[in-house]
Amino acid sequence: MTDAGQLIAGRYRLAERAGQGAMGVVWRARDERLDRVVAVKQLSYDPAIGQAAGDQAALRALREARLAARLRHPHAVTVHDVVEEAGRPYLVMEYLPSRSLAGILLDREALPEGDVARLGLQIASALAAAHAEGIVHRDVTPANVLVAESGAAKIADFGISRATGEGTVTGGGFIAGTPAYLAPEVAGGGEAGFPADVYALGATLYRALEGRPPFGDDENPIALLLRIAREDPIPPRHTGPLAEVLGRLLRRDPAQRPSMAEVQELFEAVADGRALPPPRPRPRTGTRLLRVHRPRRRVVLAGAGGAVLLALGVVIGTALVPDATPVPPSATPRSVPAVVPATPADLGCAARYDVTNSWPGGYQVQVTVRNDRSAGLSGWSVRWTLPAGHHITGLWNGTFTVDGSTVTVDNAGWNAKLDAGGSTTFGFVALTGTGDAAGRPELTCRTV
Repeated sequence: MTDAGQLIAGRYRLAERAGQGAMGVVWRARDERLDRVVAVKQLSYDPAIGQAAGDQAALRALREARLAARLRHPHAVTVHDVVEEAGRPYLVMEYLPSRSLAGILLDREALPEGDVARLGLQIASALAAAHAEGIVHRDVTPANVLVAESGAAKIADFGISRATGEGTVTGGGFIAGTPAYLAPEVAGGGEAGFPADVYALGATLYRALEGRPPFGDDENPIALLLRIAREDPIPPRHTGPLAEVLGRLLRRDPAQRPSMAEVQELFEAVADGRALPPPRPRPRTGTRLLRVHRPRRRVVLAGAGGAVLLALGVVIGTALVPDATPVPPSATPRSVPAVVPATPADLGCAARYDVTNSWPGGYQVQVTVRNDRSAGLSGWSVRWTLPAGHHITGLWNGTFTVDGSTVTVDNAGWNAKLDAGGSTTFGFVALTGTGDAAGRPELTCRTV
């Protein structure tokens, strides 16, 4: 039994319960080594599910830490550490004084459209970063959206998420996720892929806007799952741009939903009062899609329709510094920034630039930084010139500054050190505006 005052792993002193998550109790605690307040998540499970399922729950918690620790984003709760005490794992996370959206909606039936749009923009940006890392959340619900008094929101509890390509430890015949917010393909017994997160975000925001989930509330989870799998959502009472965006997210066919990066762009348009970009052409269900293979990580396109990080016509552009082989212009469409590598000789690190998604007016990039030296390095910086008219709307796993048209990305604290031959990644979303989308950034990677 864990109690207030207990010291976990000789370092984390529990203070008081801060909430109850899907997989356990969350405590406010103090990290006595770094003298900071943290949240400690104590894994628990219903004894009725048996020891085997309990062991699976423990594996799930360990996986949560591995996955979430990869992700650094201002709108995702940061996982600092995973420790064991008396044979049970505890997750140590960023402490965020906040209320869950579910708790807020207990006091207020619904939220104003502007508040819903701002929540959508923040959470979509974090999930877009997670998807770029190959992470599917699998339980985007009002309970997992934390809102601070300032209005800043963060997505929490990747406890039943998994990296694409990792084994599922939630077997045994039960569905991982909250029924009212499951995508139709998941409610019907299919796999939860990136499009399922898109749908779940739409269902969560629909609840905040309409005062009820898209298929209503039903105490019978089986009846609710059948309705989600077979029927269309309840028509919303609201109209306008926000309702249209939610309608796109809640499309029954996963192949027809926007990618999460596109969702972020849609909410930016709503928040700025701009006209929504038209829906992008999508392949019909059953259409064979391109597969993208990132360095050292296999990314499998998931979901019933297979539509995930790539929309129709997405092209991957790459550059490896200091290799100076140019990319043929014919290999890159004008809507995607072409890449021409260029750097002075031996600056100690190399940067690979991959366009992982693109759409009219924007694109998403992942940059892989590699230590080319025979010794470890303690910091790195990547610089390039942003094409005219382009601007970065969000960056993860690093910090960036813009001086005129020069962009500099410096390492985050957690990924500064790289062993010899080691690598890390950062990513960003950029909008092209009215500028020339055929600009050719030249990357320079330096050690610091």
